[in-house]
Amino acid sequence: MRLSKKMLRDIKVNKTQFISIFLMAFLGIFAFCGVCGEYYGLEQTISDFYNDTNLADGWIYNTNIDNDYLDKINNFTEESERQFIISSVGDFKNEPDITLHFVEDNKISKFYVSEGEEFNVSDDSGVWLDKRFADAKNLKIGNNITFKINGISIEKEIKGIGYSPEYVYKASPNSITPNFEDIGFAYLSYKAFPLTVQYNTLLVKFNQSEDFKEKLDKSVNYLSFTKKEDQVSVAQFSEEMSQHKMMGDVFPIVFILVTFLTLLTTMTRIVTNQRTQIGILKAVGFKDYKIILHYLSYGFWPIFTGAILGLIAGPLIIPEMFYPSMTSRYSLPVWHPGFDISFVYVSVLMVISSLIITYIACRNISKETPASAMHPKGPNTPPTGILEKFNIWFYLSFNFRWNLRDTRTNKFRALMAIIGVMGCAALIISAFGMNDSMNELKNWEYDDINHFESKLIISNNASSEDVDSINDKVNGAKIMQSGIEIKANNLEDTASVLVSNNTDLISYTNREKNPINIEEGDVSISIKLAEKFNLKIGDKIKWHIIGSDNWVSSEIGQIHAEPVSQGLIMSPNTLKDLNLNFTPTSIVTSEKIDEDYDSIKYVTTLSEMKESWDKMTESVMMMVSVIIFFAILLAVVVLYNLGILSFTEIEREIATLKVLGFKTRDLRKLLLTQNLFFTSIGFILGIPLGLYFMILMMDAAGDSFYYVPSLTWRNILLSGIITFTISIVVNLMFSSKIKNLDMVEALKDVE
Repeated sequence: MRLSKKMLRDIKVNKTQFISIFLMAFLGIFAFCGVCGEYYGLEQTISDFYNDTNLADGWIYNTNIDNDYLDKINNFTEESERQFIISSVGDFKNEPDITLHFVEDNKISKFYVSEGEEFNVSDDSGVWLDKRFADAKNLKIGNNITFKINGISIEKEIKGIGYSPEYVYKASPNSITPNFEDIGFAYLSYKAFPLTVQYNTLLVKFNQSEDFKEKLDKSVNYLSFTKKEDQVSVAQFSEEMSQHKMMGDVFPIVFILVTFLTLLTTMTRIVTNQRTQIGILKAVGFKDYKIILHYLSYGFWPIFTGAILGLIAGPLIIPEMFYPSMTSRYSLPVWHPGFDISFVYVSVLMVISSLIITYIACRNISKETPASAMHPKGPNTPPTGILEKFNIWFYLSFNFRWNLRDTRTNKFRALMAIIGVMGCAALIISAFGMNDSMNELKNWEYDDINHFESKLIISNNASSEDVDSINDKVNGAKIMQSGIEIKANNLEDTASVLVSNNTDLISYTNREKNPINIEEGDVSISIKLAEKFNLKIGDKIKWHIIGSDNWVSSEIGQIHAEPVSQGLIMSPNTLKDLNLNFTPTSIVTSEKIDEDYDSIKYVTTLSEMKESWDKMTESVMMMVSVIIFFAILLAVVVLYNLGILSFTEIEREIATLKVLGFKTRDLRKLLLTQNLFFTSIGFILGIPLGLYFMILMMDAAGDSFYYVPSLTWRNILLSGIITFTISIVVNLMFSSKIKNLDMVEALKDVE
C-alpha cells in the first residue's frame, strides 16, 4: 500500500511524461483498432454477404448456353446456373440503364432481399429491384416499372427490393462514381421474358485448387471468362480494403515505437533520480523483486489504461468517419465495424513490451547494495570527442559546444527525439503526398488529357445517321469506349479500349504527362498494363471486345500513360483493319450542350466528371485528414515530452549556468538550438520514409490507377513549416520553467 501511494505521488510529480506515454499508447491502439476495425468490419460484412448469397467463383459468357453446353461444363463444376443478362432502359425521363437478370434458378449470386417477398423463380409478373436505384427513384413495393429492351416494353410489379453481390460497386457510364439515378439492376424469373430465353451467362462454382480455366478451354468455346477476384465489383472493393488495411498496418507503428522510447527514457530518468529512495527501501528490508514490481507498475498502468481505452474507442469512432464516403460508392445491406482478436493481441503485446522496457530501465539499480544506491549517480561524462582535439573547437560558440557535449552525454534521449520527429514528419509528408498525388491524377486526366466541355452518351438503338447528324450539329468528335479482354505472356486481364481520331479534344500523354501522337495503324497500350503483362513495343497481344467472340492479334506500336483507364488506344481505321466495327458510344465536343436529342441518353460535362472524381476520392482524403491530425498530435506530444526530459536531465547544468550569470534568454537559446538540431535531423530522415509510406499507400489503390510518385518542394516546405513551428512553440513553453528555476533545490544533490 505504501509503495502504491509512492507510485501515485511520483506519477503526479511527473504527470506530463506519464500523460504523454498514456496518449501515445492510446493513439497507437486507437488508430490501429479503429482503422482495422473499419477494415475487418467491412471484410467480415462482405464475406458474410458473399457467403449468404453464394457468390459465383466465375462467370462464363457466350452467345448461347444450351443444355448440351451446360452438360459439358457440369462435368468439372461443383454448381452452375444460367442467366440471360441484357441491358434495358427504364421508362423514366433520363432513360437510366438497368441491367436485367433473367434467372433460371436463384442459387448462385442470389438476390438479397431487404424489403418485400423472397425471390420467386416461378413468378412471371414480378421484378426484384436494386435498392439504391429504387431509393433514388422513390419506388416502393407494389409499384409498377417498365423496361424497354430493343423496342420491347416489359411492365412488371416490384415484388422485392434489395442487393446483389455482383453490384456492390458499379460505376455510371458517364462517371467513375455511381449515380443511382442513372444506373440500376433488376432480377426476374426466366418466365418473365416475353420471348424464348437464350442464356448468355453461366455462373459457376468450382474447386479453387484446380485449374478450372484449363479445363474450360479444353471443353467448350466461349466469349470470355471472369474469375471472382477479377470481377469489377469484387476487385474494386478488394482494392479499397487493401488501401485501408495498409494504413491500419503502417500508421500505428510510429506511435507504438515512440511510446516505447518515451517510456524507456522516462523510467530511466525516474529510477536514476530516485536512487537514494531505492537505497533506503533496500536498507529497510524491501526485497529486490518488490522494488522491481513497484517500478514496473509505473509503466504498466499508463500503457494498460491507454491500450484499453484505445481498444474500446477506436472501433467505435474511426469507422463512422469513413462510412459516409464509402456508402456513396458501395452498396451493402449493413455497415458496421468489426472486431478481431488481433486487436487484443496487439494491446496485450504492447502492455507486455512496456513491462519489459520498464524492467530494462530499473534492473541495474536492483543489483546495487543499499549503501551504493543511496549515493547519487555520478554524471555521465563522455570521452573527449574528435572535434575537441583540434584548435577549431575553441573558436566554436559556447552554444554549439555545450549542445554537442550534452547530445553525446544523453545519446538515447537524442535518438528518441530524432526517431519521434522522423515518424511525425514521415506521416505528414506521406499524407500531403497522397493529397498531391490524387490532385495530380485529377489534373492529368481532366486538364492534360480531356479538353472537351460536354460528352454525349449515345443510346444503344441510335442509328448511324442520327449519330452523324448530331455530331455535325455539336461540332464534335465520335469516340468508342468498350471493355476488352487481353491475353499475352500466359496472362489474361480485362481492360478498356478507346477508339478515336486524332481530335484536339482528347490528348494522349507519356509518362512525363507530355502530349504524344498515336500514329495511324499503331495500337498503343497503357504503361501500367504493359508492365503487368511485361510487354514492350513490338510484342504481340490477343484481345477481343467483351460480348464478341472475334479475337484479334495486334502488335504493340506505342506505349502511353493514362492515370485512370488502363487499356488500348487506336484509330477507327486501325480498328477496321482488324475487321472490327467502329461503333461510337459517345460524342465529345467543346460546346456546352443544353438541347435534348432522341439518340442521346444523357449529357455529362467535364466539371461533372471532376465532381465525380472528388466524390470518389473522399475516403482517401479522409485518410489524409486523419493521418495529418494524428501526426501533428504526435509531434506535439513527442516534442513536448522531449522538452520536459531535456529540461529535467539538464536542470542541474541550467542552474549552474544561471549561477555563473547566464541570462534566461541565453539558456532558452541553448534548449532551442538543441531542439531544432534534433528536429532538423529527424525531418531530413523523415522525407524518404514519408515517400516510402506514400508509395505503400498508393500502390494499395490497385490496378486501375497509374501515378508517378512525386515529392514536391511544396510538400516538403509545408511539412517542414508544421514540424518546426511545433518544435519552436513547444520550446517557448519552457521559458517560465527556466526563469522560475529553484537553483538551490537543483544544485543540492551535489552537496
